Amino acid sequence: MPDWRMAWQTTDDLAAFDAAALDFLRARPTENTILLSVPSVLRERGPMAFGDDRPRFGWYQDADGTVSGAFLQTPPHPLLLSDLPERAATQSLVDALRASGRPLPGVNGPQSVAEAVARAWCAETGAVAREGLRHRLYLLGELTNPEPGPPGSARVATTADLDLLLTWFVDFSEEVGEPVINAQRAVVDRLDYGGLTLWEVDGAPVSMAGITRLLEGDGIRIGPVYTPKPLRGRGYAAAATAVACQTAYDRGAREISLFTDLANPTSNALYQRLGFRPLGDRAVFHFEPPH
Repeated sequence: MPDWRMAWQTTDDLAAFDAAALDFLRARPTENTILLSVPSVLRERGPMAFGDDRPRFGWYQDADGTVSGAFLQTPPHPLLLSDLPERAATQSLVDALRASGRPLPGVNGPQSVAEAVARAWCAETGAVAREGLRHRLYLLGELTNPEPGPPGSARVATTADLDLLLTWFVDFSEEVGEPVINAQRAVVDRLDYGGLTLWEVDGAPVSMAGITRLLEGDGIRIGPVYTPKPLRGRGYAAAATAVACQTAYDRGAREISLFTDLANPTSNALYQRLGFRPLGDRAVFHFEPPH
């Protein structure tokens, strides 16, 4: 049952989280894309879809009962945060998380929110925050297909591609510094709904681009996008991403988004050429025990 003692209400019941926070999240579907996509996987694959411990959820209620913030965590991954309305929400979140007695490996949220929560958590616990990736969130305006396009063509990945996709998922996660906990579980989930596009040249896959399911609020997020290093610089990722965007539109998306690593100028420039426009940045902090 939810804990009603604080402004932050917490629960391990996804249905209760949906009932309380879903309207708040889908009012801004692109900004809240991660907090919408993770529950969509949990509904399809069950509560252990991302790890071996039960997820936890929370929402922040103003004095009049209006929900104005939300979080979720799928251990062992960092806490995922929406934007928060006020400084008091940050401190009361830390208080609620400490009261739960469960470990907190890190936070992932809008840059200013993640920084504030990390500072407050470290001040209260003595933990040390190590900054991870900074991501830029993009929203697609008008899709501009790459011209001239590279040789080859696109197709939807199938289970026959499983071994290759597992290798690419692991390589991608290691390259961006976010190890995937269970690559097979992640890949099989994408294959189940046709969520991976491959670009092929002469019958050989050279790049992939993924999409989420159609989310609450009618948004779809692109990712991961990956091309093996020896094949980069030939336009394959741009071509695969453009096809994935069109697939997203065909499946009913009104808003198409993606995240980039701010440290990678090549990918940031590529997506802007396709028609994506920046919306804001997210930061990840990992917590380590006191030295």
